Amino acid sequence: MNLLVQSAKIIDPASPHNGKTMDILIENGKITEIKKSIPAGGIKKVINGNDLHASPGWFDMQVNFCDPGFEHKESITTGIKAAIKGGFTGVAVMPSTNPTVHSKSQVEYITGKSKGQIVDIHPVGAISYKLEGKDLAELYDMKMSGAVAFSDDIYPVMNAGLMHRALLYAKSFNGLIMSRCNDKTLATGSDVNEGKYSVSTGMKGEPRIAEEIMVVRDLFLAQHTDARIHINSISVAGSISLIKSARKQGTNVTVSVNGYNLCLDDSEVLGFDTNYKVSPPLRGKEDIKALKKALAEGVIEVICSDHRPEDEESKKVEFDLASPGMIGIQTLYPIVNMHSELSTEQIIEKIAINPRKILGLAVPTIKEGENANLTFFNPNEEWVFEEKQIASASKNTPFSGKKLKGKVVGIVNNDIYRSAE
Repeated sequence: MNLLVQSAKIIDPASPHNGKTMDILIENGKITEIKKSIPAGGIKKVINGNDLHASPGWFDMQVNFCDPGFEHKESITTGIKAAIKGGFTGVAVMPSTNPTVHSKSQVEYITGKSKGQIVDIHPVGAISYKLEGKDLAELYDMKMSGAVAFSDDIYPVMNAGLMHRALLYAKSFNGLIMSRCNDKTLATGSDVNEGKYSVSTGMKGEPRIAEEIMVVRDLFLAQHTDARIHINSISVAGSISLIKSARKQGTNVTVSVNGYNLCLDDSEVLGFDTNYKVSPPLRGKEDIKALKKALAEGVIEVICSDHRPEDEESKKVEFDLASPGMIGIQTLYPIVNMHSELSTEQIIEKIAINPRKILGLAVPTIKEGENANLTFFNPNEEWVFEEKQIASASKNTPFSGKKLKGKVVGIVNNDIYRSAE
């Protein structure tokens, strides 16, 4: 594949062309030339447009493609289509499948089925067998088969002894434990954030302290074992100060936040729309303010979509019976672009560079001689996200019909180009 990108502003802190508007020539999957002007010649595929930007291909560190077992909600095929439209050339898929990704055979199924695709799919193995939080899964075997990290997804590991053993064991082969911090004994059966809106709707509230207590526990365990830990889906202001304090004491911790927790607050549940039921729940405006500040300061290194497809049977029910989650990989960039208060370069660090660094993956760079792994986008284009544009097998999103700012043009990776249109 030969491809010429014309007049694209390069956003890549590792590139000598960062911040410059250049032409980029891609031949046989490699960047062969970057200049102010490159003749189109006999090149058949040319990309251009007003306010065109090019960055290293984006990477979503927390998605569910539901394959195997729940392909009626999403499959690797439909998940890849959604990732393309969202501008992502790589994803880390969570282990909440059937069977659960808790052994090497499940990891190999995912890596085998996704081989050679434009989107690089990296399995995350389960910490515990069947995500039950009782017995340690086959961590080392999964790592050797291609698992980039270990997580029990939205299910917190309540057993401190099991988390302690997981951290120690993963440390021995440089594995990464990803923890969802939520003490379920404090949040049993909760549906929304604990506060005035949970009271006014009569729904069970999840207190902020449920997250904070588990954050404290996992930070202490990581410090005690001298292991690294990644806390995903942080959602409350109190957790941020705890993480800051732990880092000052030398704890090796990284953090991610879900995009919807940056723009939607808990007042959204007043309409009982189950598309607003997520885990962690939508929090208060003061939490959103603290999360945005932590992103700008670098306390939170990564922004994820927590793409979680659910079929109509799981969503078109009473709020307390609905499954938590929303699809988000197609809308993550415009949400972050509109609500995070970050510069474009800072956004690229959070959704392209830092995720790969944390997972120990090669970070693509826009330089001559490098493999072409890029996302093309327009940060200022406004558009309406219509349901017919959804590429996922499921449609559970509150952003359908909403005006967004920031449009993906296309992606190139593995010698393949796909338009996001």
